[in-house]
Amino acid sequence: MTGPTNPAPPAAISTPPAPDARESAGNATADTPGTRTRRLRRIRRALAVVAVLATGVIATAVLHSGTRHGYLDPRSADPSGSRAVVELLKERGVTTRVVTTAREAADAAGPRTTLLVTDPDRLGPTQRDVIRSAIDLSGGRTVLLAASSHSLPDLSPGVHTEGDAVSARPDPGCTLPAATSAGRADTGGGHRYATALPGAVRCYPSGGHPTLLVLPTGPAGGDTVLLGSETILLNESLADEGNASLALQLLGSRPDLVWYLPSLADSDPGTGDSGEDQSLLELVPAGWSWALLQLFVAAALAALWRARRLGPLVTEKLPVAIRASEATEGRARLYRKADARDRAATVLRAATRERLAALVGVPHTQAHDPVALVPAVSARLLGEPRDVTALLFGPIPSDDAALVALADHLDALEREVRTS
Repeated sequence: MTGPTNPAPPAAISTPPAPDARESAGNATADTPGTRTRRLRRIRRALAVVAVLATGVIATAVLHSGTRHGYLDPRSADPSGSRAVVELLKERGVTTRVVTTAREAADAAGPRTTLLVTDPDRLGPTQRDVIRSAIDLSGGRTVLLAASSHSLPDLSPGVHTEGDAVSARPDPGCTLPAATSAGRADTGGGHRYATALPGAVRCYPSGGHPTLLVLPTGPAGGDTVLLGSETILLNESLADEGNASLALQLLGSRPDLVWYLPSLADSDPGTGDSGEDQSLLELVPAGWSWALLQLFVAAALAALWRARRLGPLVTEKLPVAIRASEATEGRARLYRKADARDRAATVLRAATRERLAALVGVPHTQAHDPVALVPAVSARLLGEPRDVTALLFGPIPSDDAALVALADHLDALEREVRTS
């Protein structure tokens, strides 16, 4: 299949240099001082980018290291942290000290302190004995959060659980001043307690059993508060109902607050946190997850910054100049080999429509619009009527002979329009 072509001058073949000459030239170019300078400059820029990224990661880790901690951590501003209640206590003159071992907690406990044990069930037998001794001898207040039957026999004998609370926000239902002034609070959703000990104050009942229990303890005075749920201490729920009021009164009755976050060394090997394996992502601290995300974003931005930008097309001098007719024939053979009659017909018709649009005065943007092109072309034809729409926008030829006939008809149509 061939079409109208423009003749070109005979092929001019340039003789490439001998292999030895090319190799010698390449080696000479690679060893030039300018090439070495450019290579060193690229290396320095890459090292600078790496240094900036490393500095950003370290700075991010340092900045977040003091603000992102674990569950019920008084230093954490996360929704599951407890920084908000500590800040409110600080405004009221209460000093908070964070400890991670039972011995530190026992040594810090005294008549002027409130000892908060955030996870009693996590403690091992030795740690429970240490905390129990501090409860009996300190003369201060001890608050046990969500203690269950696992730790109650050692930490608060005579008290046992009665299942989970039915109501999430029960009414106070007692005469304890802290409860009556706070009103409804999120003490439900956790354990309920039952005891026959004298002097016990039962508050926030759910299904007939209290979710907040206050017990007098030890010969030195003081009391123990059993709170079935830790919800009132979380940042995300402190502002709900009377949570803030109840938390401030339970933890702020003494000028010093000892916040005991049991460490892994104080944990009971037989219980652990949940008895379930944790994934790798759950073991990675939250601060490092944000640092890795920022590192990924910085690397993507650096890649975009250093990526090679595509400029305008550059005309290169070909080593061999070929005739236009040879290029057309070669392309036609490729179409024939691929049996791409549809593609060949589309190319022929599109090129003809663009040339005809220029001849009949149709804008280039409407060259492929049959409504605009066909009437203008038909008006220039003087011979027998023919179906210009089928010729320029018709179906795909069924075989090679039909494709050749289409090319001839398109050529004749264009020739007639040119001469009209």
